[in-house]
Amino acid sequence: MSAPLDIVVLGLSLRSSWGNGHATTWRALIEALGERGHRVTFLERDVPWYAGHQDARGELPGELLLYAGPDELRQAHAGLVADADLVIVGSYVPDGIEVGRWVQDTATGLVAFYDIDTPVTLAALGRGECEYLDAELVQGYDFYLSFSGGRSLELLEQRYQSPMAVPLYCSFDPARYFPESCDTAYDLGYMGTYSDDRQPVLDELLLQPARTWRDGRFAVAGPQYPAHIQWPSNVERIEHLAPAEHRGFYNRQRFTLNVTRADMVAAGWSPSVRLFEAAACATPIISDAWEGLDSLFVPGEEILIAERAADVAAWLRDMPEARRAGIGEAGRRRVLAEHTAAHRAEALERYFDRAAQRRSRHRSQGRVCDGSRA
Repeated sequence: MSAPLDIVVLGLSLRSSWGNGHATTWRALIEALGERGHRVTFLERDVPWYAGHQDARGELPGELLLYAGPDELRQAHAGLVADADLVIVGSYVPDGIEVGRWVQDTATGLVAFYDIDTPVTLAALGRGECEYLDAELVQGYDFYLSFSGGRSLELLEQRYQSPMAVPLYCSFDPARYFPESCDTAYDLGYMGTYSDDRQPVLDELLLQPARTWRDGRFAVAGPQYPAHIQWPSNVERIEHLAPAEHRGFYNRQRFTLNVTRADMVAAGWSPSVRLFEAAACATPIISDAWEGLDSLFVPGEEILIAERAADVAAWLRDMPEARRAGIGEAGRRRVLAEHTAAHRAEALERYFDRAAQRRSRHRSQGRVCDGSRA
């Protein structure tokens, strides 16, 4: 990367992490890009839900600009998009298909799609029901940044004809996530917004151990859980934790639980940002199993893989403290070596260079690929 880039991002929300796992991923990436000299402007649709649940504005990196809808986006920000070196459109952006087509028509620099929900997106594309992306748009983005690796990248290039599908996993900021000395409040905690497909696994791996070990201390943090769920008395419910509170939550746990959405389990190679944040705090992780997890952490040494409540209960009650702490420290070393926001910013620079070279090569050959901006 020879010169700083002017980057414009159209994403779901930067200012609110309430029920929105995208926010922390965008913040970490944008801050890391800024530290490397790039200028990032984030364009966010102004919707009541996020307006009413904003995190402190001072926490936000880059420049945040709001727009009321597609018409205002076109009228107020066409010049910004046209002049950018790189425009990135994120998954779940409202009116994402209309926005994506306008970006591809307006931008003179490279355009990319950052899919923080790749397995969900691919499932919806397969049904013809994706509200923010279609097959023609996939071909029109110069490169496709995917939250998932493995088979998902092959599917994007082979079935949907993406010119370049590459992994860009979530990440964490080492300045915000690290071990700190504090009193232990929970034997096992979990943080995540409610979803129907995750709830049976959460019940098996956290609520059932809580029912059988009444002296244990448990916590579930996250919004949108239905009122009908019967929480054991030793499970503390926390409606929402702002990003500034995540580190403290992880550091107060002896172990933390990771539960993965069903589409992401089916696709594999789809790590949650919570994995990296918790590991950075040296909190040992207990996770459900999915393909590709063993490429990120060594099972039994850097992470624990659980299939049933009995696995979890045995670790919570019987694991020697030295081994528990050792797993946490090994996980922290792994993410510091491979999964910081700086690693992702460097990867994005490499991908930009590859896509720019590809465009230059095609232009020098005097041809433009059908359906592609390359």
